[in-house]
Amino acid sequence: MSRIRVLVVDDSAVVRKLVADALAGDQEIEVIGTAADGRIALKMVEQLRPDLVTMDLELPHLDGIETVRALRRRGDRLPIIIFTSASTQDVRSKFNALAAGASEFVTKPSSMLGADPSLAQVAGELIPRIKALVPYPGPHWATSVAGGTATPAARGDGLQRGARPQEPQRLVRVVVIGASMGGPEAVSRVLSDIPRLPVPVVLVQHMPPDFTRQFAERLDHLCTSTVLESAGGEELEPEHVYVAPGDHHLELRASALGAITVLHQGPMVNFSRPSIDVLFHSAARVFPGGLLAVVLTGMGADGRGGSEAVVASGGTVLAQDEASSVVWGMPGAVVKAGLAHRVLPLDEIGEAIVAAVQRSGPVDFASPSGTP
Repeated sequence: MSRIRVLVVDDSAVVRKLVADALAGDQEIEVIGTAADGRIALKMVEQLRPDLVTMDLELPHLDGIETVRALRRRGDRLPIIIFTSASTQDVRSKFNALAAGASEFVTKPSSMLGADPSLAQVAGELIPRIKALVPYPGPHWATSVAGGTATPAARGDGLQRGARPQEPQRLVRVVVIGASMGGPEAVSRVLSDIPRLPVPVVLVQHMPPDFTRQFAERLDHLCTSTVLESAGGEELEPEHVYVAPGDHHLELRASALGAITVLHQGPMVNFSRPSIDVLFHSAARVFPGGLLAVVLTGMGADGRGGSEAVVASGGTVLAQDEASSVVWGMPGAVVKAGLAHRVLPLDEIGEAIVAAVQRSGPVDFASPSGTP
């Protein structure tokens, strides 16, 4: 079986060697080259056709964000892991890299001097993510007819596999969305495709603190709806999108006017806080039968248990298909469990949300039954 081919991009020779040595300990991964700046990286991606790139943000000639943008502009869809130093002043830069099309980010060890601890930390952080982003070792490259650019081949179409036979025809009172790895780009595309909805949208994106605030601000500029990072205690309003803050679970609780947001720092669920399952379970209790849940790209299975609660309450579940997902872990888990009513490419999910809400007609949001 051929190995996962990785290109390491960093202006530090010490870091390039550290990453290469850390990855060399796994027999399924092969470092096929290293690059010291963004311009060289662009050429090496075209020449070597790696399965994945690790990239620093601070690079000479062309920084990491611009390199990611250049790769995406020319049609390269290969996964890119940002491997950069921890600094609060870099929060916006790290988020901008994810928004530009990077797949994930990993923080460099605080000290590069202790070889063994650093190697173990780098391996522990990078290797699981590499294998999640490139799940099938072997050649992933196919040439794009339109641009002649090498791009990873599709990994299969899960459009019908595991889908439930019938979608409930009920009033949609709230839309809940969950995403993880690859989610910033996916969520941005979905929400920018939909107009102001007559129902609220509540979103969990697996992100650390500070990143979710940047994410909400970016979405607010992209979307026609009002987008905000939840502070807890908000009454849900139509035409609003509420983003769970990093390191806090977001639950919905019934109120006289419909529902309010509640934040807490309970134990991690599915290794995550915020957790999609926590949001979905609470929404299913507050809006039985009036819930549209959407599970987008991400690693792991967060959202599967919550989707089961949505289905049991009479709600509807949409899942992103395998071919358009950066990682088909979360939506794949929902589909394989037979919980998805529809399995759609990313470009069709926004339209499906709008159609489901429009079928509902006008909704009295404060009515317990959701009747018009």
